[in-house]
Amino acid sequence: METKLSLVELINDNLTKYADSVFLKEKVGDVWTETTYAESRAIINRIGAGLIALGVEKNDHISYICEGRNLWILGEMALLFAGAVNVPLSIKLAESADLLFRIVHSESKWIICSGQQLPKIRKIIGECPLVKKIIVYDKVEDPQENEIFIDEILAMGDELLKQNPDVLEERRRNVTCEDYATICYTSGTTADPKGVLLTHRNYASNVIDTLPRIRIKPTDTMLIILPLDHCYAHVAGFYISMTCGASIATVPTGRNAIETLRNIPIAIKEVKPSIMLSVPALAKSFKGNIENGIKAKGPTVVKLYNFALQLAISYNKDVYNKGGFFQLWKKPLMALFDKLIFSQVREGLGGRMRFFSGGGAYLDPDIQRFYYAIGIPMYQGYGLSEATPIISTNGEHDYVIGSSGLPIINEKVAIMDDACNILPQGVKGEICIQGENVMAGYWKNPKSTASTLVDGWLHTGDMGYLDATGHLYVEGRFKSLLIGADGEKYSPEGIEESMTENLKSVEQIILHDSQDPYTIALIVPSIPSLKAFLAAKHPNVALDSDEAKELCLNEILSDISQYRKGGKFEGQFPDRWLPNVFVLLPEPFTEQNHMVNSTMKIVRGKIEEAYKDRIAYAYTPAGKSPVNPKNMESLSLK
Repeated sequence: METKLSLVELINDNLTKYADSVFLKEKVGDVWTETTYAESRAIINRIGAGLIALGVEKNDHISYICEGRNLWILGEMALLFAGAVNVPLSIKLAESADLLFRIVHSESKWIICSGQQLPKIRKIIGECPLVKKIIVYDKVEDPQENEIFIDEILAMGDELLKQNPDVLEERRRNVTCEDYATICYTSGTTADPKGVLLTHRNYASNVIDTLPRIRIKPTDTMLIILPLDHCYAHVAGFYISMTCGASIATVPTGRNAIETLRNIPIAIKEVKPSIMLSVPALAKSFKGNIENGIKAKGPTVVKLYNFALQLAISYNKDVYNKGGFFQLWKKPLMALFDKLIFSQVREGLGGRMRFFSGGGAYLDPDIQRFYYAIGIPMYQGYGLSEATPIISTNGEHDYVIGSSGLPIINEKVAIMDDACNILPQGVKGEICIQGENVMAGYWKNPKSTASTLVDGWLHTGDMGYLDATGHLYVEGRFKSLLIGADGEKYSPEGIEESMTENLKSVEQIILHDSQDPYTIALIVPSIPSLKAFLAAKHPNVALDSDEAKELCLNEILSDISQYRKGGKFEGQFPDRWLPNVFVLLPEPFTEQNHMVNSTMKIVRGKIEEAYKDRIAYAYTPAGKSPVNPKNMESLSLK
């Protein structure tokens, strides 16, 4: 069924439908303020008209970098009403290549930013010739000539609306389903990330087609912890919430990232949300806090808690198959423990939580079992920006732990092999989708568009399979994508190729990160280069000595560090993707050991399987040191 609504029509309809309900909650000083849907419309109209008065034309691109707050949400809706295209940017971006590239590459003519982000913009604005004005959300002491404060935009909007009350409505009605709504930049492995083109139809269809899977009530309050530039926060956060007439709250912004993190538990306590968007890293953090709270109550409470938890987990199984005749005896005990223990645990998360929704990365089934046992299900989903972003999700009426849920309605999911043949049920391959949520392409990148959108199918680069009931299971990276602890996906090939080419001590390398605390490198060392290093720098050290090995291991670490601050290759790749730790391997990747295929491509899965114990060791305190017993054992200089 074709979606005929544009995103601005969807927004407009809901602003009218739920006019008297509370839409936004924000902490100002020490008080949580509430803004209704009707009040939100008034602000959107003022900002939107102000943008038109400033000179923003239909289809103008606006780079947008700001911490989460009401103005972020209302500002995006306003610029969409004005017919502009949002280019949402992460506040984590440094002003160097990351931020500058996106502003220039997107051909942004305007920038909206917060006072905290303004210093970054000022450092690079001279290299952004297309930018006409910078709209700043916070008062600054020394405004520059090309900067304008949001209050001026609001005043300009008021004046224009007095002169022409229909000006914004006329612009909004001129926006079509096929017009671009956002350009969302993915995480690239070089200075050239890809800009995902998402249309108004992409967003509207993804919202409408996901609603049957995620049941949100008008009485719900969603606390959005994720950065608002994230596509998932857009759809699962404010656009689905507003379509259901629910309320949205954002975590108060601190003076730095650490302070903002500290504000999360305070916001949970004060807002008492019924829904939260989460990523696996946050899920683990919440679980750790809960368990620490239990431990503080003493050994008796810990024993009772562990018994209650295991009882509930054994009864619930994987949810879809919970209970059964021989499990009935557990129900009265579970009800008792829920009242005595788990209700208190839920109080620590505000006391009103109905469920978490997450999909940034693989979520350990044991974590899901834990949250279901304490009475706050964590519904795992799957998606990516190129799909706007929701592809599948678990939900209240259909939950299978371990799966990523059912595909959203009006979407086709197929599993394909390398030759784009559709594979049978239960067979692993690349996850591919068709639907109105599939992006229009990559901005100014026809080559990547052509390789990702093939014969009407979006090739996700992720590996998985569909079971007999249609549930999707995501099993890893079909095209070597890695996943950070925060759910960010990135391709390692560019880093690997660069390090192989530039680092003398490295013969072969692959990176590993599967929702882990940090990236590690599996390295086959260049023995001739290491011998040359010893001969030049330490000629009196015997090759077969432990001292020689220690010197070589530290030299490899020094080589890798050339990609970090102060190094020869600084800035080529984001620091968060670079390896912090390395595993030295005893033999090279070859066809003979099946770690290289017939076309001489490294078979990542084979290597990870062969060295899974070494990988696990690299995430231990002992394994973090370059000079660890296993690395010493693997290195032979003879």
